Amino acid sequence: MRGLFTAGVLDVFMENGLRFDGIIGVSAGACFGCNYKSGQIGRVIRYNKRFARDPRYCSWTSLFKTGDLFNADFCYRELPFTLDPFDAAAYATDPTEFHVVATDCATGQPVYQRLDVANDEAFAWIQASASMPLVSRPVKIGDGEFLDGGLSDGIPLRYFETIGFTRNVVITTRPHGYRKFPHWKVRLIKPFLRRHPKIYKALATRHEWYNAALKYIDRRVAEGEALLIAPEHALEISRVCHDPEQMQRVYDVGRAAGAKALPRVNEFLK
Repeated sequence: MRGLFTAGVLDVFMENGLRFDGIIGVSAGACFGCNYKSGQIGRVIRYNKRFARDPRYCSWTSLFKTGDLFNADFCYRELPFTLDPFDAAAYATDPTEFHVVATDCATGQPVYQRLDVANDEAFAWIQASASMPLVSRPVKIGDGEFLDGGLSDGIPLRYFETIGFTRNVVITTRPHGYRKFPHWKVRLIKPFLRRHPKIYKALATRHEWYNAALKYIDRRVAEGEALLIAPEHALEISRVCHDPEQMQRVYDVGRAAGAKALPRVNEFLK
């Protein structure tokens, strides 16, 4: 739900005509960022608030019945194709490249996927990118199984630079200066991930690559090759939230940050 901050920033960007050559999103950034390529201002906050308390969207009932806290059929099929339609035609014709990151369950390594059309396979990759361990089933795509991209490369600036995007606007949902630390509770998860030891290893070591990624962002900002947008304070919203008012609050914080950053972003894009 911290991703609603990003949605607020992106809506302000779209309202002001800012365009990019490429976008890469991870987890909620994948679910919400695809709306930039389809040009659907306000869609993210609209459907999150509309279905905030709908057990089909996100609930313990869904977890017990389907194995997914966020009901896969509802979130990635019924919602985008029927209830709040995703504009697949606009997505396909927009020239912006859209990429997502998922984690390979067999290797624990990031997999980067470019999505040019919004079809069933594309939504499967988006679902995989946002599928948190323990409360989501691995998503089967081809011969592989995949989970949350945030386990292996949650801020893929370095990767995006390697494929040619050399000046990047980076949006994070943690305040600047935030760092992750190893947590003893991770050990409690190990028995539940016996089938996926590489996923457990990715969880246990996530703080290492995450903090290295933040340092790299700071370096690229200092060199003038990246621009960072982050909330000024912790967003104080849980990963799972059923309160539309809290959702709106975080989204509005993102809108304010986006509006404040507009002059810097316009100058940077020149």
